[in-house]
Amino acid sequence: MTAQPKILLIDDDPGIRDTLQRVLGAEGYETIIEGRADSGLVRAAKEPFNVVITDMKLPGMSGLELVSQLHAAQPRLPIILVTAFGSTQTAIEATKLGAYDYLLKPFNIPHLLDLVRRAVDSNRLMSEPVLLGEPDAGRDSIIGRSEAMQEIYKEIGRIASKPVNVLIRGETGTGKELIARAIYQHSDRSGAPFIAINCAAIPETLLESELFGHERGAFTGAEMRRIGRFEQANHGTIFLDEIGDMTPGTQVKLMRVLQEKCLQRLGGKETISVDVRVLAATHQDLETAIRLKQFREDLYYRLNVVVITLPPLRNRRDDVPELVRYFLQKYGPELGNSKPGIHSEAMEILQAQAWPGNVRELENIVRKALLHAQNYSINRDHVQAALSKASSPAFSSTKPFGEYVDELLAGARRGEVTDAHALALENTERELFSRAIQQAGGNQAKAARWLGVSRITMKAKLVQFGLYQGKDQAGEG
Repeated sequence: MTAQPKILLIDDDPGIRDTLQRVLGAEGYETIIEGRADSGLVRAAKEPFNVVITDMKLPGMSGLELVSQLHAAQPRLPIILVTAFGSTQTAIEATKLGAYDYLLKPFNIPHLLDLVRRAVDSNRLMSEPVLLGEPDAGRDSIIGRSEAMQEIYKEIGRIASKPVNVLIRGETGTGKELIARAIYQHSDRSGAPFIAINCAAIPETLLESELFGHERGAFTGAEMRRIGRFEQANHGTIFLDEIGDMTPGTQVKLMRVLQEKCLQRLGGKETISVDVRVLAATHQDLETAIRLKQFREDLYYRLNVVVITLPPLRNRRDDVPELVRYFLQKYGPELGNSKPGIHSEAMEILQAQAWPGNVRELENIVRKALLHAQNYSINRDHVQAALSKASSPAFSSTKPFGEYVDELLAGARRGEVTDAHALALENTERELFSRAIQQAGGNQAKAARWLGVSRITMKAKLVQFGLYQGKDQAGEG
C-alpha cells in the first residue's frame, strides 16, 4: 500500500464528485473519478485501490452487478455504496454480495470520513503482508529471534491452513492482532475477507448488532435491516479482539455460530448459514472469568482448541535491540532522520526496562527518543527524557487518586500514554510496595505479610521498582 491511500469514486453526478474529491483530498486521500459503472470496473482491474466508493444507480451497469463483479474479482477490496433511502433494500442486497457498507443520501461528511477510514484500515489488515521474524521498515513485521518467538512462528505455520479456530493470549501490547493477520494471510482463506472487531471498543448495546446484524425495528433507532460482520466475513475470517469483554448474551450467540455455523439477526427469525473462521484474542484471565460466571465455559472450550500465547517483552529482552532497530528504520525517515542510530548505553537502558505496555510501549518510546535526538544518534539522555515523559503523570502524596486518573486518561487521549491501564497498575504497585516497606521499617517479611504476597514476590517487586530493599527477615505482625 502506498503512503497515500487511493480511492476510486464512481458517480455520474458532478456535484457529488467534486464535493467528495475535495473532502477526501483534504484528509490525505488520492481520489480517482469514473462516471460509469462499466468504466469504473475496468479502472479497478487496471490499478490498485484501497477503497471503492460508488453510487448505486449508474449508467453502464446495475449497482448489484457492479458490486458482484468487483467483489468476485477482488474480495479484499472494500466497497462503500452511496444510495437514496428508497433503494436501501438494494443496498442491503449488495452488502450481502460483498459490499463493505453503505451510506444514505444526504450523507453526513464526518460519518463518511469515519467509514472511509475504517474501510482503508480493513483493506490494510487484509492486504499488507505481516513478515515473521524479518524486519522490514516498509511493512508490518513480527520481530524476534528468541526461542519463545521461534515457537510462535512454528505454531503459525502448523495451524494457519487448518480449519480450526484459534485463541491468541497475551498482555496488552504484545502484538495479538499481527499474529491474527499472519494466520489469516498464511491460510487457505487469504483471498476471502478478513474483518477485525475490537469487542471492548464497541458499546455492549451495539456489539451484538455489529456482529450478527439486525432487522428493521429490532430496537429503537433500527430504521432498516443491517448485515452483520459475520455475514460479511462469510467464507473468510473474523478476528474478535478482547473477547473477554464480550457480554454473556453475545457469548451465547457466538457459541451458536461456532457450533451450528448459523445465526439470526437481532429481531429476526431467518436462520442464515455462515462459514467463518474465528480468531479470538484476549489479555484477560479467562479461567478466572469462568469461575466468576463472566465467561461461558462451553465457549472457552470452543475457542481453546488451538492456543497461541505471546510472551511479554520483559520475558524476551534479547529481542529488544532488534525491535528498536526496526522502529528506528520505520520512523526515522518519517521524523526527518534518514539514518537513525542509537548508542550502546541507550540501548542498555531500553533493554533493562520492565515494559508493562510491551512492544507497543517500546515503539512509542523509540518515536519519542527520535524526536528528542532530532538528526543525531539516540543517546542515554534522549531515552531517559522519553521514558520520563512516558511515565508521567505519577502518583503524588498530595494529589487525589481521581485527579491522577484524569491526567493519565488525558495523556492517553493526546497519544502521550500508550497503555493507561498497564501504567496505572505499575504506578499503583510501585506506591503500594514503597509505602509497605517504609512502614514495615525495611522488614520484607512483614511488608509481604501485610500485602498478602510471598517474600519472593516482595523482593522481586522491590528490585523491579528500584526501591529500598530493607532486610529479608521474619517480623512481627
